[in-house]
Amino acid sequence: MLGVAKSVAAAGADMLVVLEGPMSNDTSKSEYLLVDDLAAVDSGPALGGTPALLTAYAVLRQARRGQTRAGKPFVELKLADRSRTVAAKIWSDWPRAMQAATELSRGTHVKVLFERDQYQGTLQLNVRGLRAVREDDAGYDKTRLVDEAYASIEDLICDTLVFDIETVPAVDLRKAPPTIAQAVTKYADRQEWDESKVMSLSPWFGKVVSLAVGDGEAEDPVVTVLVVPPDGAVLGEMPSWIRPVSEADLLRAFWALAGEAECIVSYNGRGFDVPFLLGRSLIRDVPVRVDLMTPPYSLRPHLDLFNILGGRGRGPSSLDVICWSLGLTSPKEEMDGSMVAVEYEKGELAKIAEYNAGDVRATTRVYQRVRDQVLRWRDDW
Repeated sequence: MLGVAKSVAAAGADMLVVLEGPMSNDTSKSEYLLVDDLAAVDSGPALGGTPALLTAYAVLRQARRGQTRAGKPFVELKLADRSRTVAAKIWSDWPRAMQAATELSRGTHVKVLFERDQYQGTLQLNVRGLRAVREDDAGYDKTRLVDEAYASIEDLICDTLVFDIETVPAVDLRKAPPTIAQAVTKYADRQEWDESKVMSLSPWFGKVVSLAVGDGEAEDPVVTVLVVPPDGAVLGEMPSWIRPVSEADLLRAFWALAGEAECIVSYNGRGFDVPFLLGRSLIRDVPVRVDLMTPPYSLRPHLDLFNILGGRGRGPSSLDVICWSLGLTSPKEEMDGSMVAVEYEKGELAKIAEYNAGDVRATTRVYQRVRDQVLRWRDDW
């Protein structure tokens, strides 16, 4: 059932929110249900059998102007709280809301008036009005909007987030149930791989030990790497661009950064990185607040360069191959993914971080070439 905030004066009854000031062009009603959080928005049917106008508090993550094929303007929004991130649109029928959205800065806490809708099977909010919240707004609690990982990644937030991960085995098969160990062995035999590689490629048997992130729009990107030290490791002094964290905190940081970005760029992220992060987040009980498994050729929120430049069944098209073809420096010249597990066992976190950062630098250079020579000509970019 749709979650709504409860009135202090009438505990257990749905609270009606009287909008303070002109939030929209809709003056026919002055009272609307306030949902508990964005996760509750699509948990019930339309109220009264018709599209119900609701209100919610959220963080404005993105506001971009666009135009329909008929030439009508709209504003595309990304709204978030600690429970989820959702897409929203403001159509030209609500000009005051459009103006307000474009005048507010990213990160502003807002009160939103909307109705629920779907676009290509995914929840989308049709916004009729919004404004910055006031501290005395009924039901407003800023701690419910801000991700707990925000403070640790605030300096890394960017519009275009380029990322890459490195993984290693996390399970001792000698301690696993026989059927589980046999499943890994059989798969390794079929693929003619060793068991370590099988486990490194599976979120159910491996773990993330390095996450490199950078700003895709920067001419000379500064890459930051979050690393997960081996259990019991004594770390020496690390350069400032390497940040030791737990795997759970690494995952929280990634989803917080992804929620802030307009576009998340990867190379084969749909094929490996994102499913791995999803699996590890399930195991670590970390909320996955952004959907990055969107259709493979979509450009936002997840731009997977592999799907644009290579794709399966079209011959060799690894990041190493693409860099070589475009005359760019490849990160694979001194190390590759198969060496990460060995280096991790030796405690070579800085070496793994440098390799991981090299992947992000290379992906950034490829992205900027594709952005300037391919994407800029596409209507959907």
